[in-house]
Amino acid sequence: QVQLVESGGGLVQAGGSLRLSCAASGRTISSYAMGWFRQAPGKGREFVAAISRGGDTTYYADSVKGRFTISRDNVQNTVYLQMNSLKPDDTAVYYCAADNRRDLTTNRWSYDYWGQGTQVTVSS
Repeated sequence: QVQLVESGGGLVQAGGSLRLSCAASGRTISSYAMGWFRQAPGKGREFVAAISRGGDTTYYADSVKGRFTISRDNVQNTVYLQMNSLKPDDTAVYYCAADNRRDLTTNRWSYDYWGQGTQVTVSS
């Protein structure tokens, strides 16, 4: 019902920054908890960050806490992931996800809708 399209990925040197965007269509994201996940080659899809419907609550994986910031603009129907102090270990395909059953969740199995991903590559 809701379509998600990520953008903003690219190649950046360690210590640099990127801002990912997740544009939604078909439904307003105000009814959805939103999250970011990532998947590196040969690894499973892991949780990165999540934000509640109204944006009042956020949660981060320990590996990105203090460096990444998730935010949402329910008027623009867009979710963002600001990534600072990037490390080579952050290299992955980053996915945006939506869940309309919960206010906030970190569980990848809870998310019903997924974007196709955007590549982030961090060089040493």
